[in-house]
Parts: sequence; structure tokens; C-alpha cells
Amino acid sequence: MTLSSQIAWDDTVLPFQLDRSDVRGRVARLDGVLDQVLAQHDYPPLIEALVAEMALLTAMIGQTIKLRWKLSLQVRGDGPARLIATDYYGPTEDGKPAQIRAYASYDAERLDHKADPFSQIGKGYFAILIDQGNDMTPYQGITPIAGGSLSACAETYFAQSEQIPTKFAMAFGRSSVPGGEESWRAGGVMLQHMPKASPFAAAEEGSGEGGLLQADDILDGEEGENWNRANVLLGTVEEMELVGPSVQPTELLMRLFHEDEPRVFDPQVVKFGCTCSADRVRQSLSIYSARDIGHMTKEDGTVTADCQFCGAHYVFDPKTLGFEAETAPEGDSD
Repeated sequence: MTLSSQIAWDDTVLPFQLDRSDVRGRVARLDGVLDQVLAQHDYPPLIEALVAEMALLTAMIGQTIKLRWKLSLQVRGDGPARLIATDYYGPTEDGKPAQIRAYASYDAERLDHKADPFSQIGKGYFAILIDQGNDMTPYQGITPIAGGSLSACAETYFAQSEQIPTKFAMAFGRSSVPGGEESWRAGGVMLQHMPKASPFAAAEEGSGEGGLLQADDILDGEEGENWNRANVLLGTVEEMELVGPSVQPTELLMRLFHEDEPRVFDPQVVKFGCTCSADRVRQSLSIYSARDIGHMTKEDGTVTADCQFCGAHYVFDPKTLGFEAETAPEGDSD
């Protein structure tokens, strides 16, 4: 494998379908993207692992949806890892990259560094939010934290809320080459049985009641057999095949599913990106009164704000903030 072909698959999501099995999927590789996402914060290893897994899930799930704007994944728990949040922004035009960002909130003093990362979440919920932009009602689905991993939570969500059997295989971690710097590599495969209706088309409803659905509750007969076979084959994948760089995604699909006639589509490039801006922050502060803005004003006479996702630092003149500043006629803001 040449260096150029390796780079061609870095930070991409490759859609595919198995023509003989009514199964579709995604193969994802996040390399430089994950380095940039995690470089925005100095997270401890336990939190880095959760953010890496969540970002990989977000990239694969986001590429399955025809997005006009944004897909968000959130995990909230009562453990030391209080919040893991990711956003996936669909490409603005054909051929353009999608963008992803991530953020975590945690209690450093409560982290158990001898335990596994998932256990740091505790009890809580896994949520998917799809926002198609202005004049569109956001869709939200929620499922309880369960299953031992974030990928298991996502599988439960799709079974419960969408009744779409879903399976993930993922690997991620730091790696280095001789003489090179250590960097993050992540890779995964997502399998889904072809839905009888479009995913995420159902009205908003709760999840997790009446017992957790399994694939056997949704599929039977030949469909069930095909799905089970695809899962068995996916179970043979090795970590190094997922993260590369020696195995290209197309080679991996042929190795796993050649009898099911895999068909690949155009890969989607993914990059790190944040939509924060001074105008957006200013707009978010427009709901506050002059008194509220006064409480936010620092001794040097400025109001500051930091983006939790990318770390951007904004400094404002308090006279330009708040709803009174927004509604005041020109020349009256003083």
C-alpha cells in the first residue's frame, strides 16, 4: 500500500451495501480529525477514550442521514463523565467535507483511573438530535445508558427508536511510527439492516420502555439469517484492520463480505470544524438584560466567552450586548 493511497482513506467515511443481504453500512477512518478534536482540550485518558468513541460513532451515523444542517449525539450521566457531546455538520455542497466537533464535561476528582472509560458515565441517557435548520422541527430520540459501551448504546437506540438492527465494530487509540510523533487513529464499521421506512422518519417518542428490543424481535426468516451472518462475519474483524493503515476499507469489505457482493459508493471526507463566531456568541447573549450583562462584565470593562468545542476566546464591549443593545435605535446605545 502506498503512502498516497493510505492518505486517501484518512478522515473518510465510505458508504456500502451488501447486495445479497439487504444490509448497508459505513467504514470510517478518523485520524487527523481525531487529533484535532482532542487537541482542543487536555483531557485525561479516560475522557479521551470516550470522546474518541463518540466522535467515531458520530461520523458513521451522520453520514447515513441526508442532513441540511446538523446531527448531535449526547451522553449524560451521573458519574464523573457528566457529558460527552458531538456535532456532525453535513456537507454544504456535493464533494465538500462534512465537519465534526466534540466536547466533554467531567469531574476530574471523581475519575477512577483503574476502571474502564464507559463505567465513568454511570446512569444516564444516550440521545440523538437531528436539526435540519430554520423552519424545521428538530427530532430527538433518547435511550438509557446500557450495554457496556457507547456503541452498544447506539445499537440500542436504533433498535428501540427506529427498529433498525444495527451493529458496530470499532477500534481507536494512540499510535506512532518509528521516528514519528504519537497520534490518534480510529476506525470502525457500522452495519444496518435496510429499513422498510426512512430512518429517523418516526415521530418523537420515548425509548427503553417495555424491554430492550433485539434484532430477533425485528427480523425473522431469511432476513434474520442474513443479518446474523453479517454480524458473525463482522465479528472476525481485527483491530489493526479497522485502524489501518495496511488495509484499505475496500479491501476490508471484500475480506469480510465478499460472498454478499459489497457495493461501495463515493466516500465522504470529514474534517474538524466549529461553527462558533463572534456574531453567534453575541446573538446568544442578546437574551440578557443590561443588569445581567453588568454582572458578566469583568474588572477591565469587557465581557468574555469561550467556545467549549474549539476553545476560541471572544472579548466584547458590554455596551454592544444584551437585548436592550439589540433593540436600541442607532446612536442610542451609549
